Amino acid sequence: VLTKGRAGEIYNIGSDNEQANRDVAERLRTLMGLPESIIQPAADRLGHDRRYAMDANKIRRELGWAPEMSWDEGLKRTVDWYVTHESWWRPLRAQ
Repeated sequence: VLTKGRAGEIYNIGSDNEQANRDVAERLRTLMGLPESIIQPAADRLGHDRRYAMDANKIRRELGWAPEMSWDEGLKRTVDWYVTHESWWRPLRAQ
């Protein structure tokens, strides 16, 4: 986007891998080795999203961008980073 994008344009960056919120929570729970009981349903509320999805067609079409890894691999690597860098994020939780 920095080198090929047009000034003032908006480019959604996404994997075209729509996931329900519950499925994301379950995958995170599994990756972190946590029990099923860790996921607690919240009461429905106005504006509550059940899933998130991005349309990345524009960035693919105009800039030739594509993800370098799968959604699942990216999620696993993100969890691994947080596990191995606890000294970076733990103090932030105390603020």
